Amino acid sequence: MSQDEFDADAVAESMLAYLGLPDEPAYRPGITTHLASARGIAAGLLALPMDDEAEPATVFKP
Repeated sequence: MSQDEFDADAVAESMLAYLGLPDEPAYRPGITTHLASARGIAAGLLALPMDDEAEPATVFKP
């Protein structure tokens, strides 16, 4: 699978098997929708330019 291809159904199937969870057909649409949404959020975060020396903030203040 290339970086541009994403098969949420295949990911769900493999993760359900890996985690030993039952594959409930009624839940599959919600699972795949969530995976596609999470992938979109992650892609946006990973696209941000960041230096190798960047460190997470130790204290978050509003």
